[in-house]
Amino acid sequence: MKSLLVGIIFLATSLFLNQTAFAAHMLMARTPQSFPEAMLKLQEVIRNKGYVVSRVQRVDIGLTSSGYQTDKYRVVFYGVPEEIARLSKKYPALISYLPLKISIFAEGKDTILVTANPQHLKKAGDAALARAINKWERDLVDIFAEMREEE
Repeated sequence: MKSLLVGIIFLATSLFLNQTAFAAHMLMARTPQSFPEAMLKLQEVIRNKGYVVSRVQRVDIGLTSSGYQTDKYRVVFYGVPEEIARLSKKYPALISYLPLKISIFAEGKDTILVTANPQHLKKAGDAALARAINKWERDLVDIFAEMREEE
């Protein structure tokens, strides 16, 4: 009985720690702006950080066909084209992660932004890649901070 209790405690602790570790790999922001306002501001803030918005992909079509009631869900792809080409060539393992992306969706009157923290990509490369990843993370933190600000 005692070993069963120890096993259950170990399992519960492991699950909790795994959830905590997973959350550390995500960056998220909530803004009180409406979805259209937030979409425009997000693209402007990304451009102001020196990136190019390469495309905005609708995700809501697949969601509505699966029964979800939303028309406000997009993924914004962005990056510096030369940097993406150079890093993709040098680190082929990054190809599926580039360009960078931010998901944006409406939740009630608010808009939520979510992205993977690029720090998880560090294991794919060396010091030069680590510098780029650190910059991406700093820029994302700044972008999300600006998105939280009300005008």
